[in-house]
This record gives sequence, C-alpha cells and structure tokens, in this order.
Amino acid sequence: MTSPDDKQRQLDAYRVDPCSSEMTTDQGIPIGETDNSLTVGERGPTLLEDFHFREKITRFDHERIPERVVHARGAGAYGHFQLYESLAEYTRADFLCDTSASTPMFVRFSTVGGSRGSADTVRDVRGFATRFYTKEGNFDLVGNNMPVFFIQDGIKFPDFVHAVKPEPHNEIPQASSAHDTLWDFVQLQPETMHMMMWLMSDRALPRSYRMMQGFGVHTFRLVDEAGTGTFVKFHWKPALGTHSLVWDETQKVAGKDPDFNRRDLWESIAAGRYPEWELGVQLVPEGEEGRFGFDLLDATKIIPEEDVPVRPIGRMVLDRNPDNYFAEVEQVAYHLGNAVPGIDFTDDPLLQARLFSYLDTQLLRLGGPNFSQLPVNRPIARVNNHQMDGPHQMRIPETRATYHPNSLGGGCPALSGERAYTHYPAYVAGQKIRKRSGSFADHYSQATLFWNSMADWEREHIVAAFRFELGKVEHHHVREGVVDHLNHVDHDLATAVAEGIGVVPPEKAVTDNHGRGSPALSQADSAHSPATRKVAILVADGVNADDVETVWDGLRELGALPEILAPRDGTVRAADGAAVQVTRALPTVDSVLYDAVVVPGGTESVRTLSGDGGALYFLIEAYKHYKAIGALGEGGELLSAARVPDDGEGMVVAGRADGAFVSALGDAVAAHRHFGRETAAVPA
Repeated sequence: MTSPDDKQRQLDAYRVDPCSSEMTTDQGIPIGETDNSLTVGERGPTLLEDFHFREKITRFDHERIPERVVHARGAGAYGHFQLYESLAEYTRADFLCDTSASTPMFVRFSTVGGSRGSADTVRDVRGFATRFYTKEGNFDLVGNNMPVFFIQDGIKFPDFVHAVKPEPHNEIPQASSAHDTLWDFVQLQPETMHMMMWLMSDRALPRSYRMMQGFGVHTFRLVDEAGTGTFVKFHWKPALGTHSLVWDETQKVAGKDPDFNRRDLWESIAAGRYPEWELGVQLVPEGEEGRFGFDLLDATKIIPEEDVPVRPIGRMVLDRNPDNYFAEVEQVAYHLGNAVPGIDFTDDPLLQARLFSYLDTQLLRLGGPNFSQLPVNRPIARVNNHQMDGPHQMRIPETRATYHPNSLGGGCPALSGERAYTHYPAYVAGQKIRKRSGSFADHYSQATLFWNSMADWEREHIVAAFRFELGKVEHHHVREGVVDHLNHVDHDLATAVAEGIGVVPPEKAVTDNHGRGSPALSQADSAHSPATRKVAILVADGVNADDVETVWDGLRELGALPEILAPRDGTVRAADGAAVQVTRALPTVDSVLYDAVVVPGGTESVRTLSGDGGALYFLIEAYKHYKAIGALGEGGELLSAARVPDDGEGMVVAGRADGAFVSALGDAVAAHRHFGRETAAVPA
C-alpha cells in the first residue's frame, strides 16, 4: 500500500526547478541559443535540421487538446472575392489575373490570447485569416488586424505566447495582457516595442470585425510567368472604415454581451448587410528592398503607405453565415503553406517558422493528416495524389498503384506541367549559424513613427493603456524596464506612463524623436459612415409619435439601425393615443451596445424617463463614451436631468424632428466618437 510519504516522493520526482541546471532539449542536449533559428547566413531560410527549433515549436503546437493554443475564440463567414484589375504583370496566380472570376472565400476572425469561452472585446490582437478557394488550389492569407508582430524569429513564439497566456501557477488572468509575465518578456525583448504600441492603441479594441483592418504581416513574393519576383505586402481595408471601442466600454460590453463581435458579424450577414473589405497590395521590385532603412524580412516593421502606396486590387464580400460552428469555424485549418502558383515566400524567420507550425498543429487538433477532406478545408480544385490511409480517410482510391513512378496504374497521376507550383529560385549561400541579422536591430524608430502618427485622443488612450496594464504588474523592476524602453520611443510618452505607475520619470530622452509620421496609421483619418450603426431611441408612454417615426425612417434611410427602447417591452402609448412598438426593454440592454442615443419629445414620456435611474444612466454613460446624442423638444429636459450638456461636439438638439435634424444626427453618428467632448463634469 502506498503511504502519503511515498505518494509525495512520487510527485516530487516530477517537480522541476528551472534554475537547477542549464537549458537542454527534451533529450538532455545542452542548448546555448534559443532566440534565433538555424539559418543559411544571417538573412537566409530556416533549416529543417534545426532540431531544437522543431522540438520547441512542436511541443508548443501540441500544448492544447483540442482547443487552439492561440486564436481559440473565433467567428467565421463565407464570401467571395472579385478582382478589379489583372496583376499578370507581377504574378501568374490565376485568381489575381482573371477579373471575370469570382473566387469563393472563408474568413475566420479571432482573438489571440483568450480561450474559447473568453469575451470578444478584450484588449488583444485580432486574427484575420482568409482562405481563397481558387481553381489552382487553396490560398490561405493568415494575418492579423495589426501589420506587425511581437517577435522577429518564430523560435521565440512559444516564449511570447507562454508569457501572454494566463500565468501557470494560478491560471490568471484570462484573455488579458495586463500581468507580470507578459511585461517581463517585453522589457527583456526590445523587438516587441513597435507591436506593443499597436496593442496599447485603440486598434486592440475593434468596434466590430466589420470595422477592422487586416494585414498579411509578412513580406511575401509574387512571381510572374517569366519567373520574375516582386515583394508584396497584403492589406484588407473595411468599407465602413476602421473604428474602435473605448476601454471602459469594452470592459462593460464583456459583461453585457461577451459575444458582441461574433453576434455583430452574424446578425449583419443574416440581415443582408454584407461586410466588405478592399484588398490592396504594396509592391516592391526585387533589388529595391534595401531602400527603406529597415529590412523587409523583419515582421516588426511596416512599409509606410507614404513610401509605397497601397494599390487596391479587389473586393471581398462576406455574404453567408456557417451552417454549423464546430464543423466549419472550429474545424477550418489554415496554413501559410497553402499557396498557389505565382505566390511564394521570403526568408522572414517568423514566416519560415509559421510554414512549419501550422501543419503540425492541425495534425494534432484534427486527429490526423486527412483534415483537408473536411468540407470547410476541401479545395474546389481536384485533389489527386498518392497520400494514403490515416485516421478519418474519406477518399476511396480506385487503384493498386499508390506510388510514383508506376506502370500498374498507367503512370497516374501524372506530374503537372507548366502550371505546377514552382518555388522562386532565390540564391542562398552562407554558413549555418544562429545569429540575427544586423538589419533587424532597430527596435524603436517605427514605434516612434506610430506614436507620431496618432491624433491627440489616440495618444491619450495609449498612455492610459500603458498605465492600466503596467499598473497590474507586481514587480517594480518590470515597470521600470518597460519605461526605459518607452524612453527610446518618445520621452514625453515615457514620462507620462512613468508618472502614472509609480516609476521615476526619465530625466532626458535617450534618442531624439525623429519627427516622422504616417497619417495612414491614425484611425482619425479612416472612412466614416452611419451605415449599420445601432441607435437607441428612448421612449415611454406619452412620447411624440411624429418624432419617433421621423427619426426611425430617417436613420433607416441612412443605413443605420434604430431600436426603440422603453422601460417595458411590448408597446407604449404615444401622446396622440397611437401604439408605438418597442424593440427592447431598457432593463435588458445597455448603452455600451449602441453607437448613439436619441430622446424624442413628449412631456409625459420625458417625465417618466427622468424618474428612471436606468434611463438616466444610459444617457450619462453614452455621453461619457463620446457617442452622438440627439434630443427633440421636451427631450432636452432629460439631458438636464442627467446633467448632460445639450451643446458641444456630437450633441444634436432641435425643437422637432425633420430632415435637417436627421441629417445632422447622421453626421454625428458617422463620426463614431466625439473625443473633443469634455466629460469630466458629468456624473458617473
């Protein structure tokens, strides 16, 4: 019989003290370098023989069963891509050359850090994974809503994800980067600083997937019929513009509707309000990659649009929801290695790692090598090869010859001819080494570029985000380390953050701010429209029915989505005795679920709402979150009761509802948020 002491000794035998010995592989082989993959020269491709990298990334890929390790929380939809103009000058990829073709697509949006059960509106990077079902096979462009990444070499990906995930001793916090291990990693890895600027910006808090940009992140290569290569970066720009929530709003939405972004996408498509994005490319001829002052193979860098404009080449429309979440959204298996003739890779060491990692992950998650036969993964191109058997094999090969070459099967299938995928014959030479290229050494200048490009309100939000996140960090030296890095980005930024987290502000800048900016990086310069915006119309018995009808019809004509909210569900009695249908009862919703608020006239209605604490708080909170607010006639009295100013930015007040009021309200809603508004004097 095993005694308690014996059991404890058994458990103790499995305890690991990470400081007890030097780092080794799982086979006990000493490791002296774990920050750089084995490559051919400093800028060459990663080698398959790098057993440490393969073991490290394989072990990481297999850490979760069956949930994705990253990007577990997602939503998806089907659609199509239509090309504007042929890119035959640059690529032989058929779907980028044939403007008459409509290419089917499946897209999956996701958060990165949280589990499947986490909320949609956490501060996080968002995955933006697109699959083109082309007649030459599947092409997967698997990117994010930010154009850069935290690390430069994929061998560091397990380290980064381990740092940002819930801490292992207590599995806290869920879906949050505001904790010690992430910021400890950051303060020891200055290559993270550009991405951390993006993560602390409003880009990490998208209003909806429909109002979110997407990026391929890496530099890829287009190859034409003659075999000439052109470097390319891919961009998705939403037709509705790029817009975000505010931090306080996101936290409340997470409680009121944790499925906020998923629901928004689903309901928009179900209602026929199909989301659209424009695909654009930045093209750089071979031989010109050295003209930017940074390395195109560095995934922590962007090409500013002012240096290389984004060229629009086509449009994606999502017009069909999945029939079953698990079968499609959960089982879709993206892979960077799913490329078609005319699209190739570069030696970006992060991209090289992803080319290995995705396939390895899918083998575990989906139970074997036949996951490509699942409906959502199946290409529209015909599949014909000698891959055999394995778990969940659904094909029924009708041949004895399952090898190549063969004579028993008539030599079939034959090798492809001129349409075969051909890897770009890049010249590679150099010693097998573990060393980061010196061209990757600048970790701050583009972080400064991002900071310089922000509007004043965006900078305020970035400072507040750093203060919130670092304010959760328990180890003071970690806070100090991050502030030191920020001082390399911008002295004023570092000082403002330090003053909010109890760190002594740096006395002077380490380097002078270079002063360069890129207006394209600011959301202030994004497209604006009232279309699909949700507008709450607050009513009670005695409301002015003409006001309600005029506002409702006018907003619908602008493409907005008005809803009538009242203290109770069903109908309310208008001042003229008519029945006004209520969309939702006020106690079941919250202002954070809407983009704007309108209060129609009607003495009795306004008196009732003025005595309703829920209605008053609804109005106050909308004002605090910088949303457009409209009031008609006696509706202005509800503003007074809530101590909300009736003038200023984003406030539209009139005696009665007419075309001019609706037009002004539409413009205020289209502006998204009114950050010039002073909210401090309004009670919380």
